[in-house]
Amino acid sequence: MAPMGDGLREHGVLGGRYDNKEEKMEELLEILSDLHPEVDFTTAKDLVTGGILDSFDIVSLISEINEEFDVTIGAAELTPENFASAETIYALIKAKLDDED
Repeated sequence: MAPMGDGLREHGVLGGRYDNKEEKMEELLEILSDLHPEVDFTTAKDLVTGGILDSFDIVSLISEINEEFDVTIGAAELTPENFASAETIYALIKAKLDDED
């Protein structure tokens, strides 16, 4: 088990801005909704291959994710599979947060 230090607090695991999955997912859904308010991202699938998110949207999304969740998404992670739905994007964010702990 990881020590309970500032790193965990910084990433919202302990008493920070994001105390649970639902709050993190809500923030992600808000970011996505800001890009395309007309899309229901709770149910939308195939965001990239279905043409909902284009390359400009992905760049904007990554920038917002990097800022909001304090993670860095690398070029190798820019795959349609990682950006297929809000759930897959959340899984990527969670994996990045877990890697940093």
